[in-house]
Amino acid sequence: MFRARLAENAGHVQQHLMQVCDSFEQTDVTHAMRYALDGGKRLRAHLVMESARIFGVEDTMSIWPAAAIEAIHAYSLVHDDLPSMDNDDLRRGQPTVHVKWDEATAILAGDGLQALGFELVSTEESGLAPTVRAQLALGLSRASGARGMVIGQAKDIAAETAAVPLTLDQIIDLQRGKTGALIEWSATAGAVLAQEDTRPLEQYAQAIGLAFQIADDILDVEGDASKAGKRLGKDEEAGKATFVSLLGLDAAKRRAAELIEQSHDAIKCYGEKAGMLRATADFIIARDR
Repeated sequence: MFRARLAENAGHVQQHLMQVCDSFEQTDVTHAMRYALDGGKRLRAHLVMESARIFGVEDTMSIWPAAAIEAIHAYSLVHDDLPSMDNDDLRRGQPTVHVKWDEATAILAGDGLQALGFELVSTEESGLAPTVRAQLALGLSRASGARGMVIGQAKDIAAETAAVPLTLDQIIDLQRGKTGALIEWSATAGAVLAQEDTRPLEQYAQAIGLAFQIADDILDVEGDASKAGKRLGKDEEAGKATFVSLLGLDAAKRRAAELIEQSHDAIKCYGEKAGMLRATADFIIARDR
């Protein structure tokens, strides 16, 4: 049931994104944007659409912020893969954008995807009220910028050359920005769309966001690169402190499981309506990529 719904939501979002891309002038940059948008689990978009369904928000409304967060996520991956960042040559089982084209095209494609994300969340075509669009856009700018993902990435880069490895609290702080901020925006989007209290979903998202990163650290150690579609074992090679290196593999798995239980507790107030969000939380630590 969960995987079918995840795939269904991913298909709707992919179709929406490709329709938008069809309206672009056809150049190397727009081809690279389209390439970067292809594939992936669409977990963030799924969180947007499922949180919206709790409040009875129609898919025709939630599809816009769902597509927006995937454009922002895709931009972050394109830039993260660059030689000046993580220097990766494989993403989702395919050559990274700078490998398939070149660095300049990858930078511009990432820039274009970031702008597209804000276009999708702000456009009048969504039918959302101006105040809702403004609230979503403000939240997205904070989550993706120097209050969220960008500062988290900067801290992650700095950690690679730090004289002293990061502590557990520092890693948690780093990941709240790098990974957690966009997950929180996604999971709370439904409440924003419905103009309802976001606090239960904020607590849910903070728990699954941290669990997501712990699961990533675990996969980096014992995952299958062919399933992950990217190079694994990078953290150990770089000597970076991770949840696994600081807690140990078994303790990291226990901590992730505890966080998932916390996420379930946070959304009890929604009753059966939150069943898909609970299943999403469970998936986060059961996934193999």
